[in-house]
Amino acid sequence: MSETGDYTRFFPYAEPYDNQREAMDRIHNSLVRGQDVLFEGACGTGKTLSALVPALSVAREQGKTVVITTNVHQQMRQFVEEARAIVREESIRAVVFKGKGSMCHIDVGYEECQALRDATHDLVEIEREYDELERRQRQLLEESRDGDGSAAEARAAVMDELDRLEAELEAQRERNVCSYYRSNITDSAAADAFGRWLFDDVRSPEEIYEYAEERGLCGYELLKDAVEGVDLVVCNYHHLLDPGIREAFFRWLGRDPEDVIAVFDEAHNLEDAAREHASRECSERTFAAAIDELDDSDDPRAEPARNVIETFYDGLCETYEESFGGSAAHGAAGSASSRGPRARERVDTHWRDVAIANEDRRDDLTLAFLQSYTGQGIGDDLEAAIALGRELDAEYEEAYRNGERETRTECQTLRAATFVDAWMNEGVSAGVYPVLAVRRDEGTDEIYGRAELYSCLPRRVTGDLFDELSATILMSATLQPFDVTGTVLGMDDPITMAYGLDFPPENRRTYAVETPALFASDRDDPDVQDVVATTIANAVRMTPGNTLAFFPNYGEAARYAERVDPLVDSTVSLDEPGVSAEDLRREFVDGDDGLLCTSLWGTLAEGVSFDGEDARTVLVVGVPYPHLDDRAQAVQDAYDLAFDGTDTGWRYAVEIPTVRKTRQALGRVLRSPSDVGVRALLDRRYSKRAKSGLGTYSVNGTFPMGVRDEIIDIEPPKLTFAMRNFYADHDAYDGDPPDP
Repeated sequence: MSETGDYTRFFPYAEPYDNQREAMDRIHNSLVRGQDVLFEGACGTGKTLSALVPALSVAREQGKTVVITTNVHQQMRQFVEEARAIVREESIRAVVFKGKGSMCHIDVGYEECQALRDATHDLVEIEREYDELERRQRQLLEESRDGDGSAAEARAAVMDELDRLEAELEAQRERNVCSYYRSNITDSAAADAFGRWLFDDVRSPEEIYEYAEERGLCGYELLKDAVEGVDLVVCNYHHLLDPGIREAFFRWLGRDPEDVIAVFDEAHNLEDAAREHASRECSERTFAAAIDELDDSDDPRAEPARNVIETFYDGLCETYEESFGGSAAHGAAGSASSRGPRARERVDTHWRDVAIANEDRRDDLTLAFLQSYTGQGIGDDLEAAIALGRELDAEYEEAYRNGERETRTECQTLRAATFVDAWMNEGVSAGVYPVLAVRRDEGTDEIYGRAELYSCLPRRVTGDLFDELSATILMSATLQPFDVTGTVLGMDDPITMAYGLDFPPENRRTYAVETPALFASDRDDPDVQDVVATTIANAVRMTPGNTLAFFPNYGEAARYAERVDPLVDSTVSLDEPGVSAEDLRREFVDGDDGLLCTSLWGTLAEGVSFDGEDARTVLVVGVPYPHLDDRAQAVQDAYDLAFDGTDTGWRYAVEIPTVRKTRQALGRVLRSPSDVGVRALLDRRYSKRAKSGLGTYSVNGTFPMGVRDEIIDIEPPKLTFAMRNFYADHDAYDGDPPDP
């Protein structure tokens, strides 16, 4: 046990698991020394408390705040429950933060909210000043009636000031204000009552919204005011990964970064999340709106601003039109082309990338822009555009505050100009990949484009963040290999620890079933489909309860749901995009003999528990590599360059994340020591024997050693007997076991 403090007072239950106790002690000692931690723990083994308990103890000792964050909605609900359990045992102040958009009572954007808040605050201040002067003038009136000559003279000056304030109030009341925020700052008793209610327990954002709505208060602003110096904050990734949000967030906390201990849950997702936050994009429609905005301006800077923005806009349109085999005149984003009709027809309502990068020169969009540009200089034109954009943006805010506009207009010139400036200056940076994408407008059927600076290296965001924080814990069921995680995210010399399932090993079996390797080129082979469908059906028949099946994509899930349905007596359910996964999950677990087919890249593959008998068997069918487009290739190339190795990109950017997703899917079952279940990988690339026959296509060696040791290679026909014997040995069947 650590000698630096009894952190166990924050543990809310009777006894931790053995692994949990060891993990808490190691994490506590690491945090005391200010060291970062990479913590892998199998699903259902208490990772949250293993990290949270020692973090709260160290934060209490050192006057810091713990921030625990996730990008999985279901996990946030679990954090709330764990925090509530801690509060019942130890006095801590904990809050749960969500974005303003989900807590706003009048549904306005961030910029509008800021303007409304400022205008409301100004109005209340003037009203208070007016009321104070009104009281003063009444007092002076009484004194003057009692014969005090100086009081009469002073009252005259006060009355002049009241006249001025009355005119100011009249103008101020015409401005847009927020009645909810007004209640916050005028009803101090209600605000105080909110604080007492907030810290009487751990309140969810939904509870805060309901409490505030009933009382006409703004719960989001009250929460911001109450969060200073709290012990624990539960939030999503955006509060730490977005630099602008992070700065404001720490200001609300009253903490410098070095006074924050951060815990990232589901940290295997951090790589993609950081990449997303580091990327920048701008739509063709923003450029078009900026041009219209500049047409309405008589400022002399409007001409150079329009010159540079319109030239970039034309280059964007022409570049993606060239990808269809034709060219577009200015503004003809949705026009028909006589060449390449199939390419155009394939564009749907989802963004589709257009390859524009070149190995030996700038990208096609930049070249089109440079070739068409004429003027005094791109830098000078952009400087004029940005300066004008800032002035226009300030004018829009003032107009909104004054009530001249019903919404807070965002300056499109500023957005467009700052993006073009970034495109020209950052587009050649290492690890930045210029992308052009197109999509079809569902309402008008027009095609339009979007330029994006895609950041391939997540450590551009996470590296600086980890350096600033007091300490960081990254936890997940699938963080290994640790050296890769630390390198990719920019973490220097972290403490690493891994704990497998601390449940009875006799209660589970993990099989690598040597069905044909489901390479993309073989998936349409009827013989391959017959073997895979039969193996799935046999696994379903041998399962005393529900079976989960994960596939490389929704298309394969639909294919095998249709093929397996006639082969089994069980209810076959299919998860599809656009359908409520939670409703489907609830319907599935309410049954006791079903098969649920879904994509491994869908929402059911992680952060969702199938406890006890909700699901007995989980199947992963095929090796679910992501779609390997030009963007994915850019990440591989960036990793090769940054981390010194020709095979590093494939391993770091594709193979390891794919195996992590596979392991996440396997972790949906076996959530407690009493659970009994089978986990099966249906593809011969998972087997140990595949190494000799498949070479680099084998993925068995990518699994951590502890997981590999549990994997049993088995031929498809023998899976039936193995599963029957396993479940029969655990008396899992209701009656006689099914025939093999």
